[in-house]
Amino acid sequence: MELKVSVKAPAKINLTLDVLRKRDDGYHEVEMIMTTVDLADRIDLIHLEEDRIVVDVSEGYVPNDERNLAYQAAKILKERYSINKGVSIYITKNIPVAAGLAGGSSDAAATLRGLNELWKLNLSLDELARVGTEIGSDVAFCVYGGTALATGRGEIIKKISSPPPCWVVLAKPPIGVSTAEVYGKLKVNQITHPNTQAMLKAIEEKDFTKICAQLHNVLEEVTFNTYPEVKHIKAQMERFGADGVLMSGSGPTVFGLIQKESRLNRIYNGLRGFCSNVYAVRLISQHHS
Repeated sequence: MELKVSVKAPAKINLTLDVLRKRDDGYHEVEMIMTTVDLADRIDLIHLEEDRIVVDVSEGYVPNDERNLAYQAAKILKERYSINKGVSIYITKNIPVAAGLAGGSSDAAATLRGLNELWKLNLSLDELARVGTEIGSDVAFCVYGGTALATGRGEIIKKISSPPPCWVVLAKPPIGVSTAEVYGKLKVNQITHPNTQAMLKAIEEKDFTKICAQLHNVLEEVTFNTYPEVKHIKAQMERFGADGVLMSGSGPTVFGLIQKESRLNRIYNGLRGFCSNVYAVRLISQHHS
């Protein structure tokens, strides 16, 4: 039996995020286009003979018990497939926490993919994604990776072709944002909706300029009103010359798409002047296999 599997858990950004209505189950009906970037956590899964799940995290403020989504992923697979062995999960965090980048969801998805290999379950990505929907709304997308249209509460995934290659600068202010709080303050009947179809067409045509023009997140205004520093980061990123700028998820991370590498350093260094968590990364085009 294989004793150790290591898996990358990449962050996601939202190119669009639309909220259509509040559902009867308390969730919101969403329509969003997400893509992965090469800022990633690393998940090391080590076989244990004793029947238990152990989680250890490189950052002390991340929970290492049942609250951790990677723990939940392992627990569901163990119970569903009657696995009587255990696993030690070590998470090396590179994605900031509570940042709108799906770090916890991606850790859970990577744990599902890795345990599928470690425990020789031979499950398809579709089957793993179905398990993922029981853990969190973004987990199914993170199982597939790449670029996709997500609907429902975020768990219905339609894979699409990737945007053209470009640089992505991510900047996160030193605050955490509660997704539930942001959705709670959203007035669905007062929002301007993104043109999701126009974004899908721009991506299909690999038209970088049109992609930048169609970036839209209906949660931005809510987060900006509560946390003005997020609005300030977006304004600075635009001023420094990013081609397209948007807040990811419920925030507070803001990303800028940049086509020319010559502009990258100026934007990155400019943001580093007043924001400690700044990353320059690339889009990841391929889906997980």
